[in-house]
Amino acid sequence: MVQSLLRLLALRPFMGMAILGVPIVVLIGLGLLVVVTFKVAAALFVPLLVVGAIVWLVRRMRRA
Repeated sequence: MVQSLLRLLALRPFMGMAILGVPIVVLIGLGLLVVVTFKVAAALFVPLLVVGAIVWLVRRMRRA
């Protein structure tokens, strides 16, 4: 299998780049999408958690 891939890359470099290049580009794109999604989720949920923690502490202090 490896030998046939090497032969493909040696004989038809453009076809080899197309076969091996597309999955690599897709993986890079998916990785960037995951990073952006995580940053957006963190930007939305972390402030909500902080506000919730502050409200909880204030209510707890007023009860005591």
